Amino acid sequence: MPIIDIPIEEDMKKSYLDYAMSVIVSRALPDVRDGLKPVHRRILFSMHELNNYHDKPYKKSARVVGEVLGKYHPHGDVAIYDSLVRMAQPFSLRYVLVDGQGNFGSVDGDSAAAMRYTEVRMKAIAEEYLQDLEKETVSFVPNFDGTLKEPTVLPCKIPSLLVNGSAGIAVGMATNVPPHNLGEVADAVIAYIDGADEEKLLALVPGPDFPTGGFIVGNYGIISAYKTGKGIIKIRAKTEMDDGDIVVTEIPYQVNKTMLIEQIVTAVRDKRIEGIGGLQDLSDKDGMCVRIELKRGEDPEVVLQQLYAHTELEKSFGIINLALVDGKPKLLTLFEMVSEFVKFRKEIITKRSQFELEKARDRLHILQGLVIALQNIDAIVAMLKKSRNAEDARLAMGQVYGLSEKQAAAILDMKLQKLTGMEREGIDAEHKEREEEIKLLETLLGDEKKILDVVKKETETVRARFSDARRTVILPESDERAIEDLIPDDKVVVSFSAKGYIKRVSLDEYKNQKRGGLGVIGAETVEDDYIEDIIVTTNHKYMLFFTDAGKVHWLKTFMIPEGGRYSKGKPVVNLLELGGEKVTAWIAVDEFKEGEYLIMTTRKGIAAKKRLAEFSRPRKGGIIAITLKEGDHLIDVKKTDGKQTLLIGTKEGMAIQFNEEEVRETGRSSMGVIGIRLGKGDEVVSCTICNKPHILTITENGYGKRTEVGEYRVQGRGGQGIINIKTEGRNGKVVNVRSVSEDEEVIVASSSGRIVRLSASEISIIGRNTMGVRIAKLKENEKVSSFTAMKPEEGGQEEGTLSSLSKEEGV
Repeated sequence: MPIIDIPIEEDMKKSYLDYAMSVIVSRALPDVRDGLKPVHRRILFSMHELNNYHDKPYKKSARVVGEVLGKYHPHGDVAIYDSLVRMAQPFSLRYVLVDGQGNFGSVDGDSAAAMRYTEVRMKAIAEEYLQDLEKETVSFVPNFDGTLKEPTVLPCKIPSLLVNGSAGIAVGMATNVPPHNLGEVADAVIAYIDGADEEKLLALVPGPDFPTGGFIVGNYGIISAYKTGKGIIKIRAKTEMDDGDIVVTEIPYQVNKTMLIEQIVTAVRDKRIEGIGGLQDLSDKDGMCVRIELKRGEDPEVVLQQLYAHTELEKSFGIINLALVDGKPKLLTLFEMVSEFVKFRKEIITKRSQFELEKARDRLHILQGLVIALQNIDAIVAMLKKSRNAEDARLAMGQVYGLSEKQAAAILDMKLQKLTGMEREGIDAEHKEREEEIKLLETLLGDEKKILDVVKKETETVRARFSDARRTVILPESDERAIEDLIPDDKVVVSFSAKGYIKRVSLDEYKNQKRGGLGVIGAETVEDDYIEDIIVTTNHKYMLFFTDAGKVHWLKTFMIPEGGRYSKGKPVVNLLELGGEKVTAWIAVDEFKEGEYLIMTTRKGIAAKKRLAEFSRPRKGGIIAITLKEGDHLIDVKKTDGKQTLLIGTKEGMAIQFNEEEVRETGRSSMGVIGIRLGKGDEVVSCTICNKPHILTITENGYGKRTEVGEYRVQGRGGQGIINIKTEGRNGKVVNVRSVSEDEEVIVASSSGRIVRLSASEISIIGRNTMGVRIAKLKENEKVSSFTAMKPEEGGQEEGTLSSLSKEEGV
């Protein structure tokens, strides 16, 4: 043979594409018609051939596996048995297809017993996949060695792709179709036949229905998956509160219970979850029960939110409705999946009716010959006596009575008992029945609407036999609303320590004092920790947490652990997925309105302006809020209407006031522009909106002052600014700068955790280039770490900025 030169890249490309298509079509992806992959189809077909039905005795799993392996699926007995086991697991399939006897594994991840020990037979519902298989309803192709035939698809009466779902990874693509409730899907099929549009189907199929129950939080991902073929949903365990403990009764789909318990134990040991005192797995044959024992005084809802954040008690499920349509992979919407199933069932019923019509015509033809024979029985008997053999008799009957070869053969095979009166009546009755059957089948095949009526009727029958109640509950977009309804929207003080401990305390815990007082304990801090920032807000507002790396995270205020004045709070890393970043600024937000902006300021004097609406979709791991230069950190965030005057204050007592319009609006991932040029060793401590008459500045040593806003001339951004306060001597470095009014109260936090609350009017109004007056009396080695301002009747300022103090500076 001549040698043909082929470029290696072409040969590799062709070989890889052949391999990829083989995996896609022959192994990994389900067919949209019966919802099965080849291995599952071959298992059911083999059990059908073995007569292994639900009302027959069990057969050894090894017998079924051997039948599949030897005849149709030469890919290894382990792969076949694993698939067979999954078809028998009630926690894997929504509607189990195989009735297993023996150990078929557990939700704890236990393996099934060896195939030689277990036994199987089909479930009744599986037989609905195989009905009419012998009526030429589907195509058969040669098996792998060409000795047998196997079906390319099963004539399934159940919309299996939706009902039991499918998961698989092919080459360059994957599928992950979730299971659904049979009753809901059947309703959608019937509604589609009746002419329903996509929106009607979406209403009938509210979402997936997992075999393990649990909750789906929100329907945004469901609608996306049903309309586009792809979507991400959040699935969550079902829990109950019992005597102050959390009891888990259902877990998310495909979560291993043993591994879930290990996750909880590890998270508690690593202090990523606090408040858990013990854990018991009390699950038995009657159901799942994992009891999470809480320490005294812990809020179960807060601990539950930590469990959702750090374990698979809550997880995401990525829906990819990818299946084979006409042998090619296609991403399908809900409407298309229902449409393809109805189209398939129309084909099955058409082929079945054609097969039955041909059978009925053949039988009628025979019956017509038998009627002729019975009408002329004496003459035919005489003819038979004269014939030398059967062939002569057939020829004679054909010549005399016009009988066909089949009719003549049927007469020759006729038993003498057919000559009795009752038998003759039976033949006449059957003749009439076949005539009626042929008429009905011809009418059916001539009317598409009648075929669809048959599809509808069979779907109704399947629904009546096998549908059950929904197991998975779909919650609103966030079940936080239900928790909110139980929590009053009271004013609270949220404090944040240098080591990342956060808590909320009722504002009533802090009574108003006179200027220069010692204050009350605001938090019991751990060694080397101190209160770094405080904010006054209300329970129902969103808290947006901004990190030094320029990312933003979301949290409802009421989800922050509540504590008394003496408690240290909980680590913020237990509430947010920070990934090693540090929270440096935060704001409270009622709603994400268009026309509102966030002004972000960095330690090195950069200012950026972003639309608030861009932060309206919370994500578990946070999103980019601003891109930072190397060595810079986000230090402050303020909410504005886009038309404010801003003042940036620095640690060394400088300040610059400029119009917000000078900072152009940019996208979330942009860097911003220069707000203030800093002197050597200086850095920004905060930014404030100049919408109140005075600028309040407080230094680390407890001194401060109010200065008329008018004393800070408005200049262009990017300048070095003017002197705000003297920082040498007794004052120390500036901690924070805020605009305040006479009727506001000021809450000052110290490094030792004490809180001083006083009226702004008690703080003297002094010029810019001055030292200020004592705000709080500090103990030895104690520093002011932060302050905030609020109107008693309104709930105060809704932004927080972490101070620039650090341990190295003597705190």
